[in-house]
Amino acid sequence: MFKESVDYFTLEILGLSGQINDVVNFFIYDTIKIWFLLITIIFVVSYLRTHFNTEYVRAYLQGKSEFTGNVLAALFGIITPFCSCSAIPLFLGFIQARIPIGVTFSFLISSPMNNEIAIALLFGLFGWKITVIYIGFGLLVAILGGYFIGKMNMQKYILMDVKPMDGELDDVQISLTFKQRVKEAWEYTADIFKKIYLYVLIGVGIGAFIHGYVPADFIATFAGADNPFAVPLAVIMGIPMYSNAAGVMPLVEVLTSKGMLLGTALAFMMAVTALSLPEAMILKKILHIKLIAVFFGIVGVGIIGIGYLFNFIL
Repeated sequence: MFKESVDYFTLEILGLSGQINDVVNFFIYDTIKIWFLLITIIFVVSYLRTHFNTEYVRAYLQGKSEFTGNVLAALFGIITPFCSCSAIPLFLGFIQARIPIGVTFSFLISSPMNNEIAIALLFGLFGWKITVIYIGFGLLVAILGGYFIGKMNMQKYILMDVKPMDGELDDVQISLTFKQRVKEAWEYTADIFKKIYLYVLIGVGIGAFIHGYVPADFIATFAGADNPFAVPLAVIMGIPMYSNAAGVMPLVEVLTSKGMLLGTALAFMMAVTALSLPEAMILKKILHIKLIAVFFGIVGVGIIGIGYLFNFIL
């Protein structure tokens, strides 16, 4: 019904036709659809987040075995900040709490890749099956990536002073009424939406242009099934870019419709969201370049592996 309404608006009211109609139609339809999904799912996840206290989570992770901590930290990343740079303050908090370094990296990897925005967009654009597979692979990279970093004993490459925590965190309690939780969730949703709506407009705008004017053969030549190096090339191209899932996901939809394999497109998205140069520049202030290189290397290899697996499975 909504799609028919957009078609009527662009064809009958605006009087558009041909490629320009395809571009405008795609832009309006995808923008409204993505905004609706984002507001709905971010609100739901934000409400659930009010039941978790960050300090309590840190205390809870302190008492777990390292691998269990990797798993829990990766899962915690799903309900935390929406891009790699905004996840860093909580990452620093984990380090200050003396949580094992591998566990902290599991969180840092998972947070930008598996957050609620990525899940909302994947579900809206590709359906629940692709979303579930993506989340599973994303968590796998975060868990194993953090685990291997932890096993390499690279604590000496943390440049910041790790101060002992003041007091105990075990007794932290959360006491909010239902009305307070809803109010807090809505305020957080509005704040996040204000930060990302422009990314959506830009991402959908670029995607609409590609959808209407870039030939499918052009995309398929460089990143189609016939190029065995398409996945690593997509990852390499994604690293210099800085965006979040809201900005890059519309491009994934268009690129796949133009002939790029889904695994290649998702590998590109993962590289953009989890391995950005601005993130590396911020981390350089607190981590030695060797640790940053190991982090990027392990995660990059994991993303490439996921891209090939997605292409093979699908």
